[in-house]
Amino acid sequence: MKPLLIVGSYLSPYVRKVLVCLELKGISYEVDPIVPFYGNDRFSELSPLRRVPVLVDRDLVVTDSSVICEYLEELRPSPRLLPEDIRDRARARWLEEFADTRMGDVFIWRLFNQVAIRPAVWGEKGDRTLMDRTLKEDVPAVLDYLEADAPADGFRFGTLGLADIAPACFFRNAGFARFRIDAERWPRTAAWMDRVLAAAPFVKLAALEDAILRTPIADQRAVLKAAGAPISAATFGSATPRRGMMPL
Repeated sequence: MKPLLIVGSYLSPYVRKVLVCLELKGISYEVDPIVPFYGNDRFSELSPLRRVPVLVDRDLVVTDSSVICEYLEELRPSPRLLPEDIRDRARARWLEEFADTRMGDVFIWRLFNQVAIRPAVWGEKGDRTLMDRTLKEDVPAVLDYLEADAPADGFRFGTLGLADIAPACFFRNAGFARFRIDAERWPRTAAWMDRVLAAAPFVKLAALEDAILRTPIADQRAVLKAAGAPISAATFGSATPRRGMMPL
């Protein structure tokens, strides 16, 4: 089977979620590691909202990480990313949605955006007041919610799946903003996320992420290729950034 193409930066939690699932399922893939703000006109055709990831499988184009992961689950059903029991599947889908929406807002746009995206892409200073308020109010609320649902050991539904992968992807980015879960206040969540992030796919991807974390955007593609990442021959990237229709 021709490798699937994933368009999107290794530093995106939504891209990371898809790549972890591809690794778990053993599906061959290539990555066009663009920061979405640097997508060209052809990227806009693939992703009308100018968001990543985008999956290209021959003549099929799929956007949105959850839709992509559902496609991968049906494309190669084993190993399962979602539990077999219908009630557990519903709960797993909700945990993924909670991560993608609430945790995305809190950890990406209110934290990571302030310390990384705004300075690197737009040359703007991050909003320190917003970050302080987020750390004081929003982050504890997220962790309180996860603590009540976190497994005492292992993974949420027995084997590593989307209910574990999705939240962990956002804590990985939170770590880039120097955030760590307080293991005394939220011990089950801290241990759960440590187990997930220690899984082989996360460790493999972390080496590539670390290689470009402080690399200028224009140089990231070359650095990733030198590090052995499966980089695509062509790119949907552009030299200058532009904002999409979705508010930041």
